[in-house]
Amino acid sequence: MAWKHALVARVNTTLRRATGLELQPTGTGGSAAKGTTRPKKKRAYAVAPMPAEERLITAPVFIISSIRSGSTLLRMLLGSHSEFYAPHELHLSNIGVRLRTHNTHKSMAAIGLDQTRLEHLLWDRLLDRQLRMSGKKTLVNKTPSDAFIWKRILECWPDARFVFLLRHPMSIVRSRQAAHPQEPLERHVARTSTFMNAVEAARSALPGLTVRYEQLTVDPTAVTQEICAFLGVEWEPGMLNYGDSGEDDFRMGLGDWSEQIRSGAVQPARPLPSPDEVPESLKGLCRAWGYLPDAD
Repeated sequence: MAWKHALVARVNTTLRRATGLELQPTGTGGSAAKGTTRPKKKRAYAVAPMPAEERLITAPVFIISSIRSGSTLLRMLLGSHSEFYAPHELHLSNIGVRLRTHNTHKSMAAIGLDQTRLEHLLWDRLLDRQLRMSGKKTLVNKTPSDAFIWKRILECWPDARFVFLLRHPMSIVRSRQAAHPQEPLERHVARTSTFMNAVEAARSALPGLTVRYEQLTVDPTAVTQEICAFLGVEWEPGMLNYGDSGEDDFRMGLGDWSEQIRSGAVQPARPLPSPDEVPESLKGLCRAWGYLPDAD
């Protein structure tokens, strides 16, 4: 029937755009096969490696952390240093390019580029733009979703440096719960676990400095001095007065927006959860991060 063929054609158009697959007819009747797809063949082009001299940003710093782990506080403290520019969350993982046609892929491949490398050029240009506008020397990038793209960060900036910020996993859960009280506890555990597991994977694979949110709130001087030593710059007392920076654009989607961060001063962390408050699904991370003793 004509209407069936038209329906299959519309479905195939959607499938090709989303997945590169399409439904194929089977048998002699020409009807669409139920639940079967065949990949649409695409021609592949060799892509040359991106030369290092094309990079504009040198030795950027990435804070790798979960959501609700105090990373906005650490960003503000580091951004108060005369050499560090630490913008609000830029969400690099969600900034991309689109090569819309076969000829576009072919054209870019002819000059040694593909979609990934074009995105890296865009990321690098964006960070360079912001750093130049700041007048500072070193860019510090903080977005929790960076934990999911650490391999691409290294591809884009092989000289990138990493600071891993940890917080008690159950405190992370409680912090998200306070920000979104309408959601059930299980939702908070599942959401934050995705980020925390990504942080642990990155921390296990990359060199870098690990610091703790709880220690940052207890002794911000010692922790920021440790970070400055790791990054090879002199510590500045003014780092502790991040409220003097003049930044007040604390909004959901750009980082923390709570009253604590708006205070302009380091606030005490909430008391650590007791072991019996930690669900079984979080105990492995708590042990890996040193918040629970190893299991016997």
